[in-house]
Amino acid sequence: MIRQFELVERVQSYDPDADEDMLNRAYVYGLKKHGTQLRASGDPYFSHPVEVAGILAEMKLDTSSIVTGLLHDTIEDTDATRDEIAGMFGEDIARLVDGVTKLSRLEVQSESTKEAENLRKLVLAMSSDIRVLLVKLADRLHNMRTLKYIKDPARRRRIARETMDLYAPLASRIGMENVKRELEELAFAELNPDGRASVLARLGYLREKGEQVVPQIEVELTETLREGGLEAQVSGREKAPYSIWRKMQQKNVSFEQLADIMAFRIIVADVAQCYQALGLLHGRYQVLPQRFKDYISVPKPNGYRSLHTGVIGPFGQRIEIQIRTEEMQDQAERGVAAHWIYKQGGPSTDAPQYAWLRSLIEILDKAPNAEEFLEHTKLEMFQDQVFCFTPKGKLIALPRGATPIDFAYAVHSQVGDTCVGAKINGRMVPLRTQLSNGDQIEIVTSKAQTPSPTWERFAVTGKAKAAIRRFIRTRQREQYLQLGRSLLDKVFHEEGYEATEKGLADVKANFKQATTDDLVAAVGAGLVGAREVLTAVYPGLKQKQQRKGGADVVPISRARKAARAREAQAKRETGRIAITGLIPGMAVHFARCCHPLPGDRIVGIITTGKGVTIHTIDCATLESFSDAPERWIDVGWDAAGDGEAAYTGRLKITVANQPGSLSSLSTVIARHEGNISNLRIVNRSMDFFDMVIDVEVSDVKHLADITAALRATPAINAVERARN
Repeated sequence: MIRQFELVERVQSYDPDADEDMLNRAYVYGLKKHGTQLRASGDPYFSHPVEVAGILAEMKLDTSSIVTGLLHDTIEDTDATRDEIAGMFGEDIARLVDGVTKLSRLEVQSESTKEAENLRKLVLAMSSDIRVLLVKLADRLHNMRTLKYIKDPARRRRIARETMDLYAPLASRIGMENVKRELEELAFAELNPDGRASVLARLGYLREKGEQVVPQIEVELTETLREGGLEAQVSGREKAPYSIWRKMQQKNVSFEQLADIMAFRIIVADVAQCYQALGLLHGRYQVLPQRFKDYISVPKPNGYRSLHTGVIGPFGQRIEIQIRTEEMQDQAERGVAAHWIYKQGGPSTDAPQYAWLRSLIEILDKAPNAEEFLEHTKLEMFQDQVFCFTPKGKLIALPRGATPIDFAYAVHSQVGDTCVGAKINGRMVPLRTQLSNGDQIEIVTSKAQTPSPTWERFAVTGKAKAAIRRFIRTRQREQYLQLGRSLLDKVFHEEGYEATEKGLADVKANFKQATTDDLVAAVGAGLVGAREVLTAVYPGLKQKQQRKGGADVVPISRARKAARAREAQAKRETGRIAITGLIPGMAVHFARCCHPLPGDRIVGIITTGKGVTIHTIDCATLESFSDAPERWIDVGWDAAGDGEAAYTGRLKITVANQPGSLSSLSTVIARHEGNISNLRIVNRSMDFFDMVIDVEVSDVKHLADITAALRATPAINAVERARN
């Protein structure tokens, strides 16, 4: 355990103005509070916060961070309080200790939600002060160093998996490569000991086979640069086992096929010499294709800068070379701690390197729960990246595989919401197109546009997925409320009642709904039956209906029958629910078995949790619902609906097998303002092709016009509307 004077000396070695009195008081206070507590290893518990403070001192952090490391477990594990710490050490340290403590308290939660809640609280805490994350990383690093003392293997694996999935990527995001590398190696040893042993064995064999290779390559690289008039520090090393294993998995190659098991670092005086060194090496050795990366001109989001290249170097060895200045090296290893901002004033997360953190805050605002936030955050943080540019030259980093939709949301949420198209390098492309390094993206927007539910299928970033899902949830609830209100009004009206707010409020608890709107939305989603609500509001109605069922049948005149028929028809007309205006795929779904169009006679089937599925009245699928009449609802097309909406009509067409047939077919459809959205050939013969075509039309009459025109086309043998 680090002794008191040793810790103070470490801090003062890089910060002579450090508050020695506060460090001493914090050491004594923590030692006293933790008292006789022991860790799983049997060591005094206070050895842990002291080691955490030592790690923070190695990062060369400020006095407040070191003190926070000494005290970070006091509120959670002792009788210390936030007010007591604030009184003794100041509000700044109390806030930092409290921020770390809120994360640690999550250990008592269930395993299914702990990681998600942990991340949510961590993001909130570090959004106001990044030092919370630094202390947490130091805490996790020491816990991983002592992981072997935990007896429960399941708990060890859970901690290691959380470290690999969460804390190592967070360390990478703030540029702390040393911390990230050690966390990954410690977690890898626990999660895949056999894989690590295999890599170590191969590295050992490689080392024995050519133990003098690395020093010899260092000498030759140094001589090559010196001959070109450049003095540089050259050092070589083997890649870490986890880094090698990950590349083997990603590239699906064997150990022997990897090009960069050995990496060499060249340190020069300034940026100009970085490029000079690159030119000398490329002039001497054969360059490996697609291995050059210029992170000086285009730094990584965490501020990392360096030149990377791969060459077939001395002795025919394939090696990776990194070229950087001393300042870049310090930044690469220590990240945010390399240019400590707290000495000049208060902490700030407004700098460009914290754009990822601001993005996480936006995702946090849009995610409905911690689990979904965790899902989106992993998408946002833990993938390889591509670097793209706006038309004005602003750099935007995105995960590999990102599309223009992700780019639009990265620019601004409003740009994403109103995106209608995109140009990549001046050429219009589909929104699902994957972006490449160096692409210049221009987003085309329209105020009338809203996010499409289909975007989520090809969006990659957490920010884009969260925004799209939030829109879908909001609009879907609006649709469920609209549909639920229509269903309730219809059922209540049929019995001569009105669905009042008071009546619904009185029975909402019967259906385990918090508000009246929740009850109405549940009816729209098919989770609660409208007639169930009616009988709950008017319980006497059910008894009355049962008595009616047992009453004698009284003969009525023909005139009375006609009057009742007219009343029933009027009731059907007024009670019919208009579906036009409800967005397909949310509260209303158009059945794929019959593809209903405006103008068709239709019926709705309530589907639990999905709202209403619309079928044509003659759809064969309806037979399967004949024993559930309570699920049927009378629906109709609103005559005043949006005539510009596109619906899918399906046609079965037999086309002559001759040149130009398909061209004639598509020309006829286009001439009648239809749009082919899908085409599938189902049967081929010498003379004819049978195909199924989905055509976007405005209504059933539009489809009929296209059908008639196709039948008049010589190349087309037969056309009929498909019902499946």
